[in-house]
Amino acid sequence: MADLAKNWPVAVNAAAGLVLAGFIGWQFISGGAEPGPEAVAEVPAAVEAPRVEGAVGVDLERIVNADSEPGNWLAHGRTFDEQRFSPLDQITADNIGQLSLAWSTDTYTTRGLEATPIVVDGTMYLSLNWGITIAVDAKTGEELWRFDPEVPGEWGRYGCCDVVNRGVAVWKGRVYTASFDGRLFALDAKDGSVVWEVNTIPGPPYTITGAPRVFNDKVVIGNGGGEYGVRGYITAYDTETGEQVWRFFTVPGDPSLPLEHPELEAAVPTWKGGEWWKVGGGGTAWDSMVFEPETNTLFVGTGNGSPWTREIRSPGGGDNLYLSSILALDADTGRMKWYYQTTPGDNWDYTATQPLMLADIEIDGKLRNVIMQAPKNGFFYVLDRHTGELISANPFSTVTWASHVDLKTGRPVETGEGEYRDRTAFVLPSANGAHNWHPMAFHPGTGLVYIPTQDIAGIYSLSEQWKRDGEYEVKKNWWNTGIDWTAYIDAINALPEIPTEKGYLKAWDPVKGEPRWQVEYPAPLNGGVLATAGNLVFQGTADGYFHAYKADTGERVWSQYIQTGIVAAPVTYTVDGEQYVAVLAGWGGVNIVSGDARTSAAAKYGNEGRLIAFKIGGGGELPKLALRDQSIPEWPALTASEEEIRHGEIGYATYCMLCHGALAISPGVTPDLRRMNENVRAMFDDIVRGGALSANGMASFADHLSEEDVKAIKSYIQKRALEDRARQEVTN
Repeated sequence: MADLAKNWPVAVNAAAGLVLAGFIGWQFISGGAEPGPEAVAEVPAAVEAPRVEGAVGVDLERIVNADSEPGNWLAHGRTFDEQRFSPLDQITADNIGQLSLAWSTDTYTTRGLEATPIVVDGTMYLSLNWGITIAVDAKTGEELWRFDPEVPGEWGRYGCCDVVNRGVAVWKGRVYTASFDGRLFALDAKDGSVVWEVNTIPGPPYTITGAPRVFNDKVVIGNGGGEYGVRGYITAYDTETGEQVWRFFTVPGDPSLPLEHPELEAAVPTWKGGEWWKVGGGGTAWDSMVFEPETNTLFVGTGNGSPWTREIRSPGGGDNLYLSSILALDADTGRMKWYYQTTPGDNWDYTATQPLMLADIEIDGKLRNVIMQAPKNGFFYVLDRHTGELISANPFSTVTWASHVDLKTGRPVETGEGEYRDRTAFVLPSANGAHNWHPMAFHPGTGLVYIPTQDIAGIYSLSEQWKRDGEYEVKKNWWNTGIDWTAYIDAINALPEIPTEKGYLKAWDPVKGEPRWQVEYPAPLNGGVLATAGNLVFQGTADGYFHAYKADTGERVWSQYIQTGIVAAPVTYTVDGEQYVAVLAGWGGVNIVSGDARTSAAAKYGNEGRLIAFKIGGGGELPKLALRDQSIPEWPALTASEEEIRHGEIGYATYCMLCHGALAISPGVTPDLRRMNENVRAMFDDIVRGGALSANGMASFADHLSEEDVKAIKSYIQKRALEDRARQEVTN
């Protein structure tokens, strides 16, 4: 097993597959780590907002005709097809050497920033952590208004992958935004005041991190929480009143109860032998949705099963509809037109929630109306968007769990390499995916799709309790993946070393099913992508750069060292005839634990969030950031027994690693517990069990951890701190 692992990249901070996650706004430790978001800086009072006329006119007709006003960015992917291509060509591969900073605005955050801004007639609308929403002057970066949904800090415990938010929608003078704790808001675009508010979820552990979509006077939102044990659904609300119009459940519920809608009749027989409804089933629609006006169709990508492992979720087999699927729904009624399942009987957290994209491309001499996706499972799918017919499915990264996708049946052909019922398996891709949520872009001029990609191996092992007793104990409001964390830790410890991983930007030919060119990065999980008519592709990176490449050849033509990691996708727009390129800089999301402290800009410089914009002849410069002190303070001699330390190691992996990093090494977004000072060590039980810092996001874990458990976890952290301090002393 170790020999096999040597040849496969394994995420340094636990994303050797299973741990996607980091979550909890836990910037809570004083002295030895970073302060909470509230302590980072005092947010200055916003100036009085002028009346924003442009947002009033954003409606169906205007977004459909977005190409007639390329200086705006009216919808999540600019247009309804979400190609993230801009016709603007003032900035080109020839003059990009003159591109420099126009302005920079502090966001007063230290967590992941994932939103795509909306730009309407010189005003930019975007979301930050927790669902905080702001409007800024797109020419100067001056903040016009700020809305804070005031999410309880302890809700951060329920997020699988940071307290992030991917954006807002604008429609007829209102800004639609969702908070991390599941509420949907309609805000007045001119001043950010609340027009209406609706709670979209039954309670924790549901969350919302995705951007709403708006069309036909309806606003649609999904939710997250698949790791915790929830049942996924998508809901449409009336934009004027907030009243529910329709709801589509992605998986069946308790079979003893009536079905909510007819599509579930076909789903029920595909769930066999288990009690999935007691865990939730999963299938959360936490990100991708695309609307096609011509056919009045909403396309939705659905998520993983809950638990992850199908052995527990559905021991009798079955495809488990509608997990890991692309759904085509009637936009007015929510009734399903067709579906396509990318990973039947999902067993590895291979969601199909990755960005969906509509395009018209010529295939075999015929113009086809297609929908395209590069989901986690490593295959790039091209389907007829009107019928759901599979046209092609080719691997765009290293894939070991399946050999290919059978075009006749539409099903992947599994190799058996991904089976982990009776063994610990190393599988590619990992739960991080060959491609995660980070937006891809399509350039109609080159015919290429530009995909943020990575090769990361996952480690999977079935729950020991299930193998031993045929039972699975569900943890309330906590992860219920069905994975054996003890085996996971043992596999990590058995590695001769933790390899450094690579990320890629791949220019993918969707017709030929192969890459045209690719760029390699020193770290995975880099930012989203923007393509422009200036023959350019823009992308930010985990190690703190913002790059531009020629769209046709991949030649890098411009770079700016931001010193802050970027995961969000850039946008471009014009104000007073000048073209700008803007992006949020703030690392986090799945990177919060999957990132590598050796390559992360957050580990080196911190993670103060910024919104930055560039233009030709901007003339500005970003301030240089100071290096963080990464030294480990002195700890007392270790007195705990090996048994107690082992108990703490397993407890840490189960409850702490998901935020603070494998081997107790934080990639830089959340506190590195090896660096706790004496005061924090003395308060450790008060923090972990007592909830002393719950307002900052560090919720109490007294419902899962005893005083003895916490003491053991602290001993394990102490062991790791002593080991790594000794290594630092040798290095120095």
